[in-house]
Amino acid sequence: MKLIIQIPCYNESRTLAIALAELPREVAGFDKVEWLIVNDGSTDDTVEVALRSGVDHVVSFKRNQGLARGYMAGLRACLEKGADVIVNTDADNQYCAADIPALTAPILEGRADIVIGARPIHTIQHFSPVKKALQKLGSSVVRIVSKTDVEDAPSGFRAVSRDAAMRLHVFNDYTYTLETIIQAGRKNMVILSVPIRVNEDLRPSKLVKSIPSYIKKSILTMVRIFAVYRPFRFFMSIGSVVFGLGVLVGLRYLVFLLAGGAGGHVQSLILASILLGIGFQTMITAFLAELLSVNRTLLEEIEYRAMKDR
Repeated sequence: MKLIIQIPCYNESRTLAIALAELPREVAGFDKVEWLIVNDGSTDDTVEVALRSGVDHVVSFKRNQGLARGYMAGLRACLEKGADVIVNTDADNQYCAADIPALTAPILEGRADIVIGARPIHTIQHFSPVKKALQKLGSSVVRIVSKTDVEDAPSGFRAVSRDAAMRLHVFNDYTYTLETIIQAGRKNMVILSVPIRVNEDLRPSKLVKSIPSYIKKSILTMVRIFAVYRPFRFFMSIGSVVFGLGVLVGLRYLVFLLAGGAGGHVQSLILASILLGIGFQTMITAFLAELLSVNRTLLEEIEYRAMKDR
């Protein structure tokens, strides 16, 4: 059994050596433990620091591609290098590497396909109240869409089995954390959460550059999740609301018409026509989006079977 621990990196020369120094070379249940970094277009000496610290594999992008693409590139590279289990952690040493055995144990025991490290968010001092609230909201959205009970969906400290890694795809450029859980839940994978510890904050988060930006991106990510993974419900809900408003406005005009005073309310008729048209088109979009979702699922299944047969 081979375990590969991967770390996506973007200009992490200041903290990477600290994170790597904490990683284990022996984990119970594995014959071999290797380290891999994804150099996401770093312009500092991240790669040099990694090699001096004993990293076994380096995957490099010529320019920055974002955390989500870096994560997926790492998974694919780990699969190519024969990993049976893949652990993802961060270059800022946020997560306690001593908890890696706790992440991998449920997979080795055959109880889980993916294990997510649940941080004690309410006790993390460098998390602002807004960030804590958004973390909880994000986890709640993921639990609803994925039909799982993941406690800390935004956590990047996770273990993935080989079979699960072959089934994952990420369409979001911002982050992979929420989307991969939703995919796993929809594909009936078993996801478990285990409590983990966190280390002292070494640097500001690169995902959270400012609270307003984080709120905006988080909201857009959640909306996009519903649009991609619940397309019929998402578009049908919007279409139904708009169509319903059109009906109400139309009824208002009808009331004035029956009362003999519709002459000054032509605007209501125009607005009703517009709302009814938009609502109807949006409901048609719901059916088309659902068909596209089915097609995407079939393509993912074809890719999975091709990878498994290699």
